Amino acid sequence: MIQTSLDDVKKVLSENLDMEGIDLDALKEDSALFSEMGLDSLDAIELVIILRKNYDIVMENMDEGRKVFQTLGTLREYIEAKRKK
Repeated sequence: MIQTSLDDVKKVLSENLDMEGIDLDALKEDSALFSEMGLDSLDAIELVIILRKNYDIVMENMDEGRKVFQTLGTLREYIEAKRKK
């Protein structure tokens, strides 16, 4: 398992998604990706691409994605558990 910090996840998201107007410093482990951060269904697809491109994680099951993409914390934990690079 490769340690993954919340700051690392926030940095990758901010580099790959339109997060204009979102205070990254205010985001915590329990910050909801969709309701709190304003992400939408197209961003969910982009998140799958981000996981592949940045962490070499392939998510093929969108039911899994529903659980993983709940909060920054659930995303960070998933990345930490599945990360290959």
